[in-house]
Amino acid sequence: MFQTERGRSSPKPEFYARLAEQLRALLGEERDFIANAANMAALVYHLLDELNWAGFYIHKEGELVLGPFQGKPACIRIAIGKGVCGTAAARGETIVVADVHRFRGHIACDAASNSEIVIPLVDRKSTRLIGVLDLDSPKKARFDDEDRTGLEELVRIFLERTDVEGAG
Repeated sequence: MFQTERGRSSPKPEFYARLAEQLRALLGEERDFIANAANMAALVYHLLDELNWAGFYIHKEGELVLGPFQGKPACIRIAIGKGVCGTAAARGETIVVADVHRFRGHIACDAASNSEIVIPLVDRKSTRLIGVLDLDSPKKARFDDEDRTGLEELVRIFLERTDVEGAG
């Protein structure tokens, strides 16, 4: 049912299509935000190659607060507009950074991270910012437009199958 190893034996679009199927099955009928975020972070972390962190920051009282994740301990609070996560939250758009050391204002929670992708979680009904999905990699230029497309679809599935009222 679930892949158990990192990596891609097929082209990225096919890999992300299978990952989306796995996410749908994993979430099933569960609607709890924390439970679904924890399982999604684990799924992404264990199945995407070359990651050293995958998780959520939740929008609370005007800042991003650490949520469920996989990887080393992380920064607990990030101001909206600061770092890659805060910038993606402020803009309401996915940000792909090939070299985080060249991103002005980058917040280095883990010195081993060299590239990053951050996808905002926005409630479609209210357009309220719920938080962000953040993935870090020790490899420079790890993420590309195919990753952006695939991960945005995973976020869409997560939001569609999760009660967001309890978040943020």
